[in-house]
Amino acid sequence: MNSAFAIVAMLLAAVSSCDQMRHQPRYDSEERSTLFANGMSLQASPDGTIARDDPAQRQALRERPAMTGELLARGRERFGIYCTPCHDLSGHGQGIVPSRGFPHPPSFHIDRLRNAPSSYFVDVITNGHGVMYSYADRVSPADRWAIAAYIRALQLSQDAPASALSAADRTKLEGGGR
Repeated sequence: MNSAFAIVAMLLAAVSSCDQMRHQPRYDSEERSTLFANGMSLQASPDGTIARDDPAQRQALRERPAMTGELLARGRERFGIYCTPCHDLSGHGQGIVPSRGFPHPPSFHIDRLRNAPSSYFVDVITNGHGVMYSYADRVSPADRWAIAAYIRALQLSQDAPASALSAADRTKLEGGGR
């Protein structure tokens, strides 16, 4: 009987306190405040803050950069930071996160993703897809394009025709030049 009384008392206390949140004090954006040293409730954004709808950011997403060694190196670095936990280093979707029960992402080496435009990868990084959330607040537009370029390099590395290799590399591939 005592445990039932305790449960009812806790529920009543919780329900009665819910309304308290609705009546908390707040400030309007231009209202004076003693909370901050400058006396204003609205504070300036920190240096480097970029609005979500920033025109420069939108333009950077539309313009695919030229393929360079620097772009690939940056893409490899960013891929290693943001993508490998789920996609693994080779892009097969066997990262540490899925090995612990999270759904496996698709391999970048399936035909559907090999045939997808690079802008598809940029869009997925920007908006998320399936259980992957958006990385727009973590990865700059230029870095999204760099990651997409690196994904293309990964795809090529896993399915390059032997005819695309130099004679020396073909010999190594065939086991003759260890």
